[in-house]
Amino acid sequence: MGVLTEDQKRRIRGYVEKYPRKQAATLPALHLVHDENRTVSNDAIVEIAEILDLHPSEVQDTMTFYAFFKGEGQKNGATRLWVCRGLACMLRGAYELIEHCEHKLGVHCGETTGDGRITLEFAECIGACDGAPACLREDVHVMDVTPEKADALIEELRRA
Repeated sequence: MGVLTEDQKRRIRGYVEKYPRKQAATLPALHLVHDENRTVSNDAIVEIAEILDLHPSEVQDTMTFYAFFKGEGQKNGATRLWVCRGLACMLRGAYELIEHCEHKLGVHCGETTGDGRITLEFAECIGACDGAPACLREDVHVMDVTPEKADALIEELRRA
């Protein structure tokens, strides 16, 4: 028995129909598995490769190119909190904000809190330059983030 559910396999096969080549469905397949499992295990990579008629190393190459995927032995928390460190955010205090969030959460960027609730990460740009420094939680931009606003956001995420 594999690690992917039958529903996940079915949906990955559904992606194949949308592209001219099976290989093009690699990224959507990785997103699907990662979003639902909060990680992409080596076994999942093998199963994705089998569905897409690829070598597992091709799926692994795609996965490791993107920093937002977690692999074997890594797992995202229930919520991911991204702190932007793009140029506009950096000029308005992103590095200090990252340090503040690391201290508040007791983790470094790329790590998950001990309770498994929050993974803190940095992004090179989240497209919210007009509200720098900015954070991204799931699909929501949080703009003009001060240490106090970050504390409130973290408390909200802990309660969610």
